[in-house]
Amino acid sequence: GVQHKGDSLYYIKRHLMFVAIAVAVTVPFVLQSRPWFWRLFGVCTYGASILLLMLVLVFGASEGDAQRWIAIGPITIQPSEIAKVGVVMMLALLMSKYEKKIMSDHKFGGNFRYGVLLPGVCMGIVVLLVAAEKHISGVMIIAMIGAVVMYMGGTKMKWLLLLAGIVVLGGVALVAFSSYADTRIQLWLHIDQMDPLGEAWQTLQGLYAIGSGGLFGLGLGNSRQKFGYVSEPQNDFIFTIICEELGFFGAITVLLLFALLVWRGFKIAAKAPDKFSALVVYGIVFKTALQAALNIAVVTNSMPNTGISLPFFSSGGTFLAMQIFEMGIVLSISRYSTYRR
Repeated sequence: GVQHKGDSLYYIKRHLMFVAIAVAVTVPFVLQSRPWFWRLFGVCTYGASILLLMLVLVFGASEGDAQRWIAIGPITIQPSEIAKVGVVMMLALLMSKYEKKIMSDHKFGGNFRYGVLLPGVCMGIVVLLVAAEKHISGVMIIAMIGAVVMYMGGTKMKWLLLLAGIVVLGGVALVAFSSYADTRIQLWLHIDQMDPLGEAWQTLQGLYAIGSGGLFGLGLGNSRQKFGYVSEPQNDFIFTIICEELGFFGAITVLLLFALLVWRGFKIAAKAPDKFSALVVYGIVFKTALQAALNIAVVTNSMPNTGISLPFFSSGGTFLAMQIFEMGIVLSISRYSTYRR
């Protein structure tokens, strides 16, 4: 913070400000919303996300070959983050509405039409728009979240494998026609051959930060790598700073907290008042777990660097606000869990 903003507490202040705003907006929804409200909310969110994804292709701010953000004054909005929860809720609505037809033995009249084709088109529209941003991680996350909601909703595994094949082919094509994506792939595969002061700088410095933390870390706030070495230490690579400052045991504690969140989310989903609510909770919790896993995989160079933020930890106003609001949806649904009736 002191390097870029002249205030060592800039990012923590900004983080807390967005937490306060997000909590203030979320609490009324948690206390007042009924399960039926989230059905309407899901349709509106899905529609709004499509509109925003189209707008970002025209008016969006770009970084390299990627164009993913809409700037409104000092605030930037990443429509793909809104699209993720929109897809979850829209698919949950479709899968619950046509549950009997999806479970039907009539392959092309029921299971395929309502369990594959309809949700596939719903998800495919968003995936294509995100792919147009050259946002590979966004495509991957939305496709995986969508597949989980479809599977939990009753779609047969063979159809999901077919959809997965289509998405993989699309991803390969995207990499082939995007120099930005190809560079990331080459860096991941051949980091030892890359310029340590150029393309490989961010990844290598992140690995140095992880390694220098040892078992117990250097102490909270005592990171050395965040001072001009690790790029985006407050954002995508914040886990490397956690490892450096809190060490192996601190990193394990963070992983256990995410595991506890996932376990509790699945318990809430299992006791949800209806199928729609259960699918929404499963989708949101899986989304959080997936993004955490992918972020950690990126910073440890277990997969290509794709710019995935760590839920709840990474700096980023709209991303953090969406995460908190999504947890609000889960809490709202938990208030109507069947075991409390």
